[in-house]
Amino acid sequence: MQAFLFLVRLAGLLSLTSRFLVTSALQEGLPESVVEALLRPSHVSERLVGLQVRGSNFTLGNMPFLILSGTIHYFRVPRDYWKDSLLKLKACGFNTVTTHVPWNLHEPRRGQFHYSGNLDLIAFISLASEVDLWVILCVGPYIGSDLDLGGLPSWLLKDSHMKLRTTHKGFTAAVNHYFDDLIPKIRGFQFQEEGPIIAMQMENEYGSYNLDKRYMPYIKNALLSRGIKTMLMTADTGQGLLKGHTPTVFATLHMKSIRQKTYEHLSSAQGPGPVMMTVYTARSLDGWGTPRNTLDLHMLMESVREMLKLRFSLNFYMFHGGTNFGFMGGAAFPGHRLPMVTSYDYGALLTEDGGYTPEYLVFQEFFRPDAGHFISLWDTLIHQDDVSPLLMDEPVRSTGSLSMEQLSVNEGSGQSAGYILYETVITRGGVLNSDGHVKDRGQVFLDDKYIGVLDDAHQKLTLPSDHYKEFLTLRILVENQGRLASGTSMNQERKGLTGNIYLNGSPLRKFKIYSLEMQNKFTQRKLPNIWKPSFLHTVGPAFFLALLRVGSQPKDTFMSLQGWTKGVVFINGQNLGRYWNVGPQETLYVPGPWLKPGLNEIIVFEEFKSTLLIYFTNTSQLGSHGGSHGRVCCVSCCRGPWVLPGGHRAGDARPSQDRRADPARLAASGGAGPRETTPLLLRVLRAKSHRLPLLLMGTETDVNRGVAELSRLRALSAC
Repeated sequence: MQAFLFLVRLAGLLSLTSRFLVTSALQEGLPESVVEALLRPSHVSERLVGLQVRGSNFTLGNMPFLILSGTIHYFRVPRDYWKDSLLKLKACGFNTVTTHVPWNLHEPRRGQFHYSGNLDLIAFISLASEVDLWVILCVGPYIGSDLDLGGLPSWLLKDSHMKLRTTHKGFTAAVNHYFDDLIPKIRGFQFQEEGPIIAMQMENEYGSYNLDKRYMPYIKNALLSRGIKTMLMTADTGQGLLKGHTPTVFATLHMKSIRQKTYEHLSSAQGPGPVMMTVYTARSLDGWGTPRNTLDLHMLMESVREMLKLRFSLNFYMFHGGTNFGFMGGAAFPGHRLPMVTSYDYGALLTEDGGYTPEYLVFQEFFRPDAGHFISLWDTLIHQDDVSPLLMDEPVRSTGSLSMEQLSVNEGSGQSAGYILYETVITRGGVLNSDGHVKDRGQVFLDDKYIGVLDDAHQKLTLPSDHYKEFLTLRILVENQGRLASGTSMNQERKGLTGNIYLNGSPLRKFKIYSLEMQNKFTQRKLPNIWKPSFLHTVGPAFFLALLRVGSQPKDTFMSLQGWTKGVVFINGQNLGRYWNVGPQETLYVPGPWLKPGLNEIIVFEEFKSTLLIYFTNTSQLGSHGGSHGRVCCVSCCRGPWVLPGGHRAGDARPSQDRRADPARLAASGGAGPRETTPLLLRVLRAKSHRLPLLLMGTETDVNRGVAELSRLRALSAC
């Protein structure tokens, strides 16, 4: 039976002006380099001034700007998956997509141009703009990119006197004809024309070729004379930097042959200014008959951390490598001819078929430190004036402990279910004895620090003393795990603290008692603006909020909170029930009628430790011996937590049995990418489990047929 999982990353809705965005992010204490990377097309209304060098920084629209880019070759990725890859790029925290324009594919025969299907460059640029990404366009004419003849058409070699990449008349005549066709198509998509293109790269690593000093000025004039206004760039290795540099054109670096002198050369060539690593790559290409190149993630991240610390702009080559379909792959010559393999995986952050790699999540956590938000239960108590409409009635004050049934809430009917929190003040630690009066399970906290659990099997805990504090706040969070359904003991089924609880033999007194019944109305009230950024493994008890965007026909699905510990889930005010990692049940049923087209609100109350991911599957998983219809594969089953082998694509939350599910991932601040009919993270394990990480981000992408798009809240005030 087919099953698929998509994973949701709690993320944030954001629709603010760029200035307010930068200000608010700085107030949250984010690294300045990361803050400047938050600037996206939707945040910039002033388009008179494009990408510029100002001192040691870039500015865009007169705003400080850091380029965090990833390369995706539209011609190496099926067109139907472009949006999925772009949204995953955005979800990872990148703000720009870099792509190269292959002359040989667009003009395979002299004078015959192709810009349709998988070569529809304009559609790719438009899609990037739609998902709120900037674009750096590498127009060549030579682009390298491990393509046949570096992206130059082979018909150029019909001229026996041809001198490629020079001002040879035969070559410049062909380039002029090509640019006459290409440039008018992309001219209107420049930043100054309300488009996403912020820079164009001339040629590629010309300093290592350098056969004609007049050639690069010629390319520069060829672009300017045809109406290109955006910043022009060159890109060279450390060794070729000076030879490839063109006056008044911004020089960028490829990571090869970088030495201390490289930066000295860069400064001497164009003065002090920002540094951009245009090609930062995990690996090089794989050739037939050679061992596969591998990457060192630790070294990779150390380099990235160092570059961002130095405020370098960065382009990751490749973000999604894709495939050398047909005969497009070229060859290298590292001392011998090395033809390329068909895959262009290239150690990218996405697998060849668009799946997540372990490196993806690492980069995402680094680039998006503000990606999630939560409210600690203790913060709801501190901000009770703001929170009480959301969580609880006014606390009940009592000399002794009261059970749920004895509370004065619900018009005197008491509390029926959920949790109840007891708070008192003590002056010293010692032995805490429940004497069997905790029903059913109580977590004990001392000054917000978790101490342990009291239940029928564990009735004593030792509380540490703090000689530097005169008073300590003791809290006991008690869960009602369900009253007996039969038997004579039903008469004793009161919940909470049902009698005295003792510290060093003396009964505790003067309680402040909070009813946490968590009825449906609990999640249908205005949320307070006190959310904090959530990181991996945020410790509870806490509330997490996500927004789920569903298409026009919501369908049944199942939610898995793998990586979470214990708690309750609400969707649109409906309590889906408890989850607990002790098993055997692994999924919660989400009825389609409880979902609605558009935004759906998910609130998770986690008692212990959380992760940032929620999984959805089209089959229930009730345990290995309890009727499970599938399993969530562990990291060791595949390339990584986000990568599953298999190439199925899916669009429905519950596809028919004869239909193959396909993977899609919900993507970050723009929502999920439709790599299947859904724009999010979904990866399928053939005929077995399917693990899909979805990213929660406020986005405008439609998720077809109920496959959800989740977003984690950056700022609740954005709701």
